[in-house]
Amino acid sequence: MPQFVHRIAKYDPDHRDERGHYTGAEDTVSDHGPVEEAYLTAVAAFAEAAGIDQLEIREPQIGGFVHFGLEPPVDGYGLADLFPAGQAGFHDGALVPIAVGLELVRSMLRDNGAWCRLEAEGAFTVHVGRDQYLYIGSDLPCETALARTRALGLFPERIGASPYDFAPDDAAYVQRPADADFWALLHWTVSCHRAVFLEEVFAANASRWHRLTRDNIETVRSQLAPRSRLAVWPDLLTDIDKAVAALPDEGLVEIVREDEDGQITSTVVDETQFEAATSQLVGARSAGVVSMYAGEDLPLFTAVLPDSDGVLRARWQTEPTPGDRDWAFLKTLRRGQVVTGTVRPSPPSASPSWTSAALPR
Repeated sequence: MPQFVHRIAKYDPDHRDERGHYTGAEDTVSDHGPVEEAYLTAVAAFAEAAGIDQLEIREPQIGGFVHFGLEPPVDGYGLADLFPAGQAGFHDGALVPIAVGLELVRSMLRDNGAWCRLEAEGAFTVHVGRDQYLYIGSDLPCETALARTRALGLFPERIGASPYDFAPDDAAYVQRPADADFWALLHWTVSCHRAVFLEEVFAANASRWHRLTRDNIETVRSQLAPRSRLAVWPDLLTDIDKAVAALPDEGLVEIVREDEDGQITSTVVDETQFEAATSQLVGARSAGVVSMYAGEDLPLFTAVLPDSDGVLRARWQTEPTPGDRDWAFLKTLRRGQVVTGTVRPSPPSASPSWTSAALPR
């Protein structure tokens, strides 16, 4: 982590009570004007002082079913025109010039619905926190940037670390990579089931669905967003009535629909929207209902795409499925090792149904 970390805000530290709570008149939302521009100018000044000309997007998130921002979300989550490939360009590991990084900071300051960490090889970080707090870390002291920030009317404070530094949910968990073994298993699974569905999560709360057959696996693979989380599900149900019957009495679900032309879309709804959502399934080729609550059931298996050099740098963690646990156990075995255990026959139906739980969002 960078050695020099500063919390930057428009709030004067002298305007705090004995508990550290701000008591001044500054609003906790962006003014969409000179104060917002001061924040962006400060980020640019620190990047220039640190010799940084591009930033890496880490752990991107897109607004989900519930929006907690103080300002209303906007269409496109503030990402419109920033990525030629659309929202899928907003993926983990994407390198963007400082100008685009500043627009991402602007979007986060406005609570537009997208969030990410911005980093530069661990030597420079930009985090946007709640209530217009900005955290900038650098390996260099950046004294000129600090002076510039103060001149802009903002208040930088040296702190030990950003509260938004990445921390894994489970430091001991080893994520399964989508390596050659994973794709071999996927080919075998498709051969057994004739088709499966692949959920590609390129940002938290943002996914694309692909129906995989023997003929298109490699084509789909070549089009996946870098560092995506992948979840392999059994094929959708062609009996639409059966898919609708799988809806719970209440709760948050994702309804996946395949149109007659093969286009796949999904929507997240709760019980107040079930009737409207299911009415849109009329004429669908196939459909499925996926619970949004973790721990109920799981996909067949999951993985995360490594980089082109084979190194898994994405820091996503998925909830391990039984298939993932089998993989993790097999990875511990060594040639010549003797293992004892009990062999049991497979149950009559080993394929999960489409009343399964999605990956945690």
